[in-house]
Amino acid sequence: MGFMLSKSMDQNFKKQQEFMLHNARLQMERQILMQNQMRERQMAMQIAWSREFIKYYGTFFSLAALGLTIGAIKKKKPVLFAPVVPLSFVLAYQMDMAYGTLIYRMRGEAESIMVSEHDRLDLPHGVPNFESIEKARRAKTALGSLFEK
Repeated sequence: MGFMLSKSMDQNFKKQQEFMLHNARLQMERQILMQNQMRERQMAMQIAWSREFIKYYGTFFSLAALGLTIGAIKKKKPVLFAPVVPLSFVLAYQMDMAYGTLIYRMRGEAESIMVSEHDRLDLPHGVPNFESIEKARRAKTALGSLFEK
């Protein structure tokens, strides 16, 4: 009788472990999906910001280029046209970021760094773990209690 009860408890325990493992996997998958959605939203906001910036900067660049070109022609001083060159580099960069392939080139470079220069990605003092976080929390708690006195 005891053997049958023990066998049944072992089966229930194994089922419970499988259930907990399944739930942990589901929770991790959901967390990964949520983090990826947040990353996608942040990237979309960055691209949208770039596109909005282009509207304002493009207007400024057009007016500045037109004004400087007219001034250079009227005054016969080509030096007045010089500021258009660096301004055009900024415009080209922003256009590439908003509508071009900059994001794909950046992603490719990031993947290359992750493969061939992974040591550059190491955090100071390594990856945070429970012990380091708990140590910092205790130190902060100890400081807080000192200031309250």
